[in-house]
Amino acid sequence: MKQLIKTSLTCMIKTLHFLFFLIIPFLGVLAQQDNYFERFKIDGVAAVVGDFIILDSDIDKTLIDLQSQGVSVEDFTRCSLLGKLMEDKLYAHHAEQDSLEIDSQQIYSYVDQTIDYFVNQLGNMEKVLDFYKKKDEKTFRQELYEINRINQLSERMQTTIIEEIEITPEEVKSFFENIPRYDLPIFGAELEISQIVVKPKVSQEDKNKIIQRLESIKNDVLVNGSSFATKAILYSQDPGSRSSGGKYTLYRNRKNQMVKEFVDVAYRLKEGDVSDPFESDFGWHILQVDKVRGQELDVRHILLRPEVSNEALMEAKKEIDLIRKRIIDNELTFQEAAKSFSDEKTTRNNGGVLINPTTGNNRFELTKIDPVLYTQIQRLKDNEVSSSLLEKDNIGNSTYKIIKVSNRFDEHVADYSKDFIKIKELALKEKQLKAIQKWMNDKIVETYISVNKDSKECNFANKWLKK
Repeated sequence: MKQLIKTSLTCMIKTLHFLFFLIIPFLGVLAQQDNYFERFKIDGVAAVVGDFIILDSDIDKTLIDLQSQGVSVEDFTRCSLLGKLMEDKLYAHHAEQDSLEIDSQQIYSYVDQTIDYFVNQLGNMEKVLDFYKKKDEKTFRQELYEINRINQLSERMQTTIIEEIEITPEEVKSFFENIPRYDLPIFGAELEISQIVVKPKVSQEDKNKIIQRLESIKNDVLVNGSSFATKAILYSQDPGSRSSGGKYTLYRNRKNQMVKEFVDVAYRLKEGDVSDPFESDFGWHILQVDKVRGQELDVRHILLRPEVSNEALMEAKKEIDLIRKRIIDNELTFQEAAKSFSDEKTTRNNGGVLINPTTGNNRFELTKIDPVLYTQIQRLKDNEVSSSLLEKDNIGNSTYKIIKVSNRFDEHVADYSKDFIKIKELALKEKQLKAIQKWMNDKIVETYISVNKDSKECNFANKWLKK
């Protein structure tokens, strides 16, 4: 049963990540209408799934590319790769049939990032086109767009199949009880970790300097006609958007990656407007609405962060050391101190307890813990409060923190009451896999599928060889 669960999880991971390895080998896979018959003379058709064609060269290129990336191909055969390509095309075909929406702007953005990566690796666009044997950049971009369009259709279809699947406590219990005792999964040692964070205070004078600088940039754009995108490339401290001129796309009534302050300001502006400086947890921003497309907004922003003085850093250290002393002297519990003094919004309200971003719960498996965090807690005893630690967060801000191991859970055989959340996740994944397989079986029956005679002997996982 352990192997079954492991295999199921592996399949789910491969379903989500395999497309990454197919990006480059699919270059040239597209059969353009104007040379459709000419290409088939020199490149055989391996299979047809609905409206999509898979060429023999697609399989060859996939194998070559996997090898070039250092991926072991011992477990891959032409048959298994063809089967995977057919699965992707079946998802994409029915996503189109069901008119599932895709994010064209996201695809264009990804194409831009891919092109930029290729250019950085090879030196210039001419070398990229020569390396991939493409006649011009426009054709290359069109092919990359189509590859990513198909990938996104495939992902959307898979998400649609499982997004409404839920599991009841009775189903979880039944799943657990059907695992033989000798085959119960082993859960590794886990820790519950809490922290208190103190951020250095930025003086009003330093904030004013940033505000004035942003106002100057805004004035240069509106009055002198300077390019907002160029200003973002030159001055923005947002590494995620600086190279693209500060560009992001927002979607009304959908979850956006930007913070609330950013979204609220963006939707109050008209096309071409530039905002006044405003503050978020990331720093100070100005943004410009580049284009309005129905419910979508293309915006550009410039982020600046005030410099933190050495004096402010020292004050933050004094504050965190005092908090630590009060906890050790039993004036406050760690939880009380976190709720009263921590500057980290995401953990303050639950007493400083960290949430594992991978699982969504408050346990961290010791063998999978972030290396930096592991270094910080490896010598801590249970409920021991660490000395103050200086670190930079994911946006480059320096902070001080103290941490402790709140609870420790040793490696153990799965227990229904103690590990209900983990068991529920396994049971849900199994139910999702069954739903995907049922969908696959049903759609294979009703979809036009043709497999080349050379692949008729393949032992496919799915019944592609319909009788």
